[in-house]
Amino acid sequence: MSTPVTEFRRNALAAMVDRAVNSTPVIDIHTHLYDPLLGGLLLWGIDELLVYHYLMAEVNRRQKLLPESFLTLRKSRQAEIIWNVLFIQHSPLSEACRGVLTTLHRLGLDVKRRDLPALRDWFAQWNAETYVTRCMELANVKSIYMTNSPFDDEERAAWQKGFLRDERFVAALRVDPLLVDWPRAARRLAEWGYEVGEGLSTHTLNEVRRFLADWTLRMEARYLMVSLPPEFSCDDDNECAQLMKAAVLPHCLEFGQPFALMMGVRRAVNPQLGLAGDGLGRSDLGTLAHLCAAYPENRFLVTVLSRENQHELCVLARKFSNLHPFGCWWFNNVPYLIDETLRLRLELLGTSFTAQHSDARVLDQIIYKWDHTRRSLSSALTDKYADLALTGWEPTAAEVERDVQGLLGGAFEQFCKM
Repeated sequence: MSTPVTEFRRNALAAMVDRAVNSTPVIDIHTHLYDPLLGGLLLWGIDELLVYHYLMAEVNRRQKLLPESFLTLRKSRQAEIIWNVLFIQHSPLSEACRGVLTTLHRLGLDVKRRDLPALRDWFAQWNAETYVTRCMELANVKSIYMTNSPFDDEERAAWQKGFLRDERFVAALRVDPLLVDWPRAARRLAEWGYEVGEGLSTHTLNEVRRFLADWTLRMEARYLMVSLPPEFSCDDDNECAQLMKAAVLPHCLEFGQPFALMMGVRRAVNPQLGLAGDGLGRSDLGTLAHLCAAYPENRFLVTVLSRENQHELCVLARKFSNLHPFGCWWFNNVPYLIDETLRLRLELLGTSFTAQHSDARVLDQIIYKWDHTRRSLSSALTDKYADLALTGWEPTAAEVERDVQGLLGGAFEQFCKM
């Protein structure tokens, strides 16, 4: 019969886990943040927090102003409406609202005053470079992986001009337009001097690889990434699958880069809401299994948007060592689903996955997203270690620290070096 874990032993175990989880610096492996020297691309401050697309979708449920009219307002006015409707007229119970308050509280601001002008005055005293350091310190984040697209005109121009890189910000090359809208991407590549046609001839595919190589080297990109709709399939004779198999995967193999697949986004479910109008769908992970089996030398970083795909993703990861699940993406980035997903992965995969990525679009969000994730991770690990203690196996502090380091970025780094 197993020896029960006493309340004293469990409290001591919980304290040990909390210390490890809270003191371990994070590698944030996927965000929509930017090196501060990329200028206005880096979003931060109270108005940006309030007009985040999660909150824009939420306020749409509470007001009579039509989305197209709301989106024409200046950003400061949008922020005021969201503040008044979601925080003053109603209790801010959603995770997106709570996240704003957690961020403000951790920054030392008094949210009880409910004073938006005072909050704006406080943020106005900062500059981007100093504020980046402050947020990273509070979130205990040591490096931030960006999302970098040469198809974004403003960003492309900044990379082509060149700038002094902040070593804390790491590039990840995003290729969505290339794979999901080839005819338009082909026209852009042709404008930039690549000899491509709309048909996928051998010469065109070689030029696509030259494009990927040029931007990988220019950005020093650590991995390639794409977000895919639920309908994506490699079995169909489509341009996306052809480009992936004949250009992207060979490129990744040549440059030693993992390929990140973010699966299940359904764009513009409600186009009136702009970025806030995207939804999700369940993906066919048979396609992922095919990729992992057919390309065993390639490495795939994968996160899924549908809750219903999470279990199958874990099972596939048990079968393919070149598959690394990461994070709780977008609509899964709420405590209820983070708790569930963490426990599912721990029970099926041990610690061979990356627990979370912030997916932050606004710098300040790394504070609340990692604060909330750490709470879930501490709770899940405490329960798992307590289960081990029932068998007589009690973890040491060094073992807990090792495990936490792996879950917060160490396992990702090891996977990238495979």
